[in-house]
Order: sequence, then C-alpha cells, then structure tokens
Amino acid sequence: MKKLLINNNVRKLRFQNNEMTQKDLSVKVGVSRQTIVAIEKGQYSPTLELCFKLAIVFNKTIDEIFFIESNEKENDKITS
Repeated sequence: MKKLLINNNVRKLRFQNNEMTQKDLSVKVGVSRQTIVAIEKGQYSPTLELCFKLAIVFNKTIDEIFFIESNEKENDKITS
C-alpha cells in the first residue's frame, strides 16, 4: 500500500482566526514555528496529540483540519 496523501486546512484556519501567525499558533500548541510551516506544506504529519491540540485551538474536529487527498485508484486499493 502506498503512503496516504494527507492534506490540511491549517493555513486557511489560521487566517480565519484573526490572521493568526505561524508563531502564535506554534506557541498555543507547544511546537516550533518550523513545525507549523512543515505541517502546512504537507512535509510533516503531526502526532495525534498535536492534531488534538490544533483541533482545540481552532475549535474544529480533526477531520475538519486534516483530510486524505482524493486519489480514486489508491482509494480502491485501500478499501479492497
């Protein structure tokens, strides 16, 4: 099975929350600004704990923040 393509709405949610900076978000969830950058770029998959912290900050569910990119051929393999 190939690696899942996980994307996120972190950048969009920051801007919807009074244009919160990456630094502000990093302080709220206890990680470096570079970690937030990497998450937004899809270069880093956060731990489940960090996902919950982000969900709390944004007052969203985890699946409103993170989602699997649609890839029909891969999705067929996953569900088979």
